[in-house]
Formats: sequence, structure tokens, C-alpha cells
Amino acid sequence: MSLPRAAGAAVLALALASVAVPASASSVAAEVNYVALGDSYASGTGAGSYSDIACTRSRNAYPALWADANDPDSFAFAACGGAKIPDVLSSQVGELDGDTTLVSLSIGGNDSGFASTMLSCQYSTRSACERALETAGEYVVNELPGELDSLYATVRARAPHAEVVIIGYPHLYKAGGLCLGGLSSARRSAVNDGSDLLNETIADRAQAAGFAFADGRPAFAGHEICTSDAWISSSNVHPTAEGHESAYLPAFDAAVSGN
Repeated sequence: MSLPRAAGAAVLALALASVAVPASASSVAAEVNYVALGDSYASGTGAGSYSDIACTRSRNAYPALWADANDPDSFAFAACGGAKIPDVLSSQVGELDGDTTLVSLSIGGNDSGFASTMLSCQYSTRSACERALETAGEYVVNELPGELDSLYATVRARAPHAEVVIIGYPHLYKAGGLCLGGLSSARRSAVNDGSDLLNETIADRAQAAGFAFADGRPAFAGHEICTSDAWISSSNVHPTAEGHESAYLPAFDAAVSGN
């Protein structure tokens, strides 16, 4: 049965109206509200040009560089040097909410005793270095996964609509060969093995949470300590400003969907 012409036009108009997307809805969908969480590798310790000395938040750190380049609608730089998982939970995740669309997070190194392990490997005996790495490894295998799961669940609950990118840690040293004034080849390899274990654990739990993982190891490959063009400082064992710009920033940018 055919409809009268006027009735048919009315039905067509109603159908078109039902699928039309208001301009305001399109603009809301395009908003980017970015929150950067994490430790010194996210805050930019060692990269200089600090906006917050207490947390060593650097204008040269990859979160600040990404925000400068992409001009998000909002940017909260909550990462803080020295942070552990409990610090992120108590002092950083409060920046997240239902409007957050993008989160970066680097965490786990300090929880596994990064600073004390590096001191042992740099200034103590080889056996002390190996014991420190073994202790750190036991924590990474037995305790860190559950702590990351809890943190990631909190991030998702507070920012249910956000894309979350977990940032891994680089190899700190070039493996093999001589390193004048640096660690022995055996110690460098042992430290890098510890980094592998940490990154594998973080990547595994990120995947389980449905988060993206940006691996810092290929990003810094060829620019570790003991290379001719190092992007990691041998004095503070953190990425330099160039490391953030040339390694971490493109790794993060590539992990963000649509980039």
C-alpha cells in the first residue's frame, strides 16, 4: 500500500533527522583530554627545563612535548619523579575522570628497587649487583603483576572512556664491548636482562587490561649509555631531553590510535 505524497515526505524527513549527528556531538567526540601519570621516566627527570622542581616535571618530557605538538583540549601533567604505584594511586589518579580521553603511564621501576639496584651495580661488587638484580627480579615476578592489575583497574574505573598507553623502560646500556668509565660488559648485560623482565611483566599486564604498550627498548636502540650518541645520561641513568624528543615521544605518538 502506498502512502500519500505528503505522508511519505514526512516519514523521509523523520528518518533523516534520526540519523543526523548534531555539530555539538561531533565536537565533543573530537575532544582530547590527556592525563600523564607515572614516575621520573615520565616526568622528565634529567631532561632539564623543569616546571615543577619537586617532581622534576620537565617541559622537555614526552608528555609535555606531545601536548605542545597536539594541542589537546586539556592536559594534566601528574607524573612525578620517584613515584611508585601507591603514589600514583594516592596522588595522581585523581586527575582522571569520565571526560579523560587519553592516558600515558610509566610505572614499576621504583617499585622494583631501581635506584638501589643501580647504586649496587655502579658502585659495589659484581656479586652485590647480582644479588640486587635477583631481589628485584623476584619482586617483578611475584608481586608486581598483582599491583599493576590493581592500578590498571583503578585507571580504567576512573577513566572509562580513555585510551591508555603504558610506556616501557629502555635498555640502559649498550651490550658488549668496552665502556670506558662505565660498567663491565657482564654487569651491563645483567642490568639489561633485568629491564627485559620488567618490561615483559608490564607489557603482559597492560595487554590483560586492554591497554596499549609502547616499548622503550627499540625506541632507544643504539642510543644507550656507552654508545657514541647516548640519549640516556650516564650520571643519573635517565633519558636526556633528546631521548624524550627522539625516542619516547615518537614511541608514544605511534601507540596513540589514529596517529
